[in-house]
Amino acid sequence: MLEVKNLNVAIGERQILNDLSLSVAPGEIAAIMGPNGSGKSTLAYVIAGKQEYEVLSGEVLLNGENVLELSPDERAAKGLFLAFQYPVEIPGVATMTFLKTALNAQRKQRGEEELTIPEFMKRVKKAGEMLDIKPDMLKRALNVGFSGGEKKRMDIMQMALLEPSFAILDETDSGLDIDAVRIVAQGVNALRSPGRGFLIITHYPRLLDHIVPDTVHVMAGGRIVRSGGKELADELEKTGYREYAGESEELV
Repeated sequence: MLEVKNLNVAIGERQILNDLSLSVAPGEIAAIMGPNGSGKSTLAYVIAGKQEYEVLSGEVLLNGENVLELSPDERAAKGLFLAFQYPVEIPGVATMTFLKTALNAQRKQRGEEELTIPEFMKRVKKAGEMLDIKPDMLKRALNVGFSGGEKKRMDIMQMALLEPSFAILDETDSGLDIDAVRIVAQGVNALRSPGRGFLIITHYPRLLDHIVPDTVHVMAGGRIVRSGGKELADELEKTGYREYAGESEELV
């Protein structure tokens, strides 16, 4: 599904990812945790294709194909999805227009027919009910005037409509209250399937109480320094990241 091999990444003169390797199997939910500045979001952005980062060496394989050689839209067409930590507002772009355009653009890339308006509306209604997205939200410009929780739910709605083969959630729980966390988790859990993988980046174990991961990785100094099961997240809740602070200072 996803395999990151010996990835080294810099921005300017600062190297952020240091020989990082990671594998996520089909159907697996993998969580990455770690202190601020450890490179978690950088990893997400590099996989998705953000341009500011310089890949010094390494590979990122999605279903055996090196996506580092593809543009961001080509990566999306291959089934890659990134839910942002801070979803952007797009004034002047109606939410429904954005959703319909994005969905049909991906279907076209995959050689599928565009959805009819009734079929599109049916899918939007189903996703909206699952994520507690009110119809009036869909009539506004994308994310404009939305609360933090509404923006995150809208991101998960896009994921539900696009049905990616691999989804990355970059600190989706940041700034959410416990009710919003439950709603977001409900949307993610509804999309769990044997053929779909997830990489969940988070500081806090509370999200992982609702989206139970198969594996948990600790990241420090731009690389994976420890891996385990859900019990590792529970341990970090009690001990924090103090024991990894020295590695971050040494490696980055």
